[in-house]
Amino acid sequence: MLPATLQTIIEQYIQAYNQFDVPGMLTHLHPDIEFRNISNGEVTHSLKGKAAFREQAEQAVRYFSQRKQSIQHINFQPDQAEVLLDYVAVLAIDLPNGMKKGDTLQLKGKSVFRFQYQQIILIEDIS
Repeated sequence: MLPATLQTIIEQYIQAYNQFDVPGMLTHLHPDIEFRNISNGEVTHSLKGKAAFREQAEQAVRYFSQRKQSIQHINFQPDQAEVLLDYVAVLAIDLPNGMKKGDTLQLKGKSVFRFQYQQIILIEDIS
């Protein structure tokens, strides 16, 4: 798949994420999508399948009043892209870790998008 096509799919996914548009996030996902959140080298959350992804995405939108992922760089490989991101979000609820509603999160991270048949088959969020 051409890098331009991959970039368009990634940009559309991130735009939908930033706009809390769950149906838009699902547009380019493969039915067998796998998602993993990796923090300090450990998988802290994982799921498989479009229905599970939808459910998790719908829950996550309640956590934030604002959120924005900004692409800093994309490294393309065949059927995969590593995306360096800046992330800023404002909490809409208090979290068990002590963060409070209105607190701002600012992170730098990487997301790996793997593709199959021009659909996203894997997303790994790495921090």
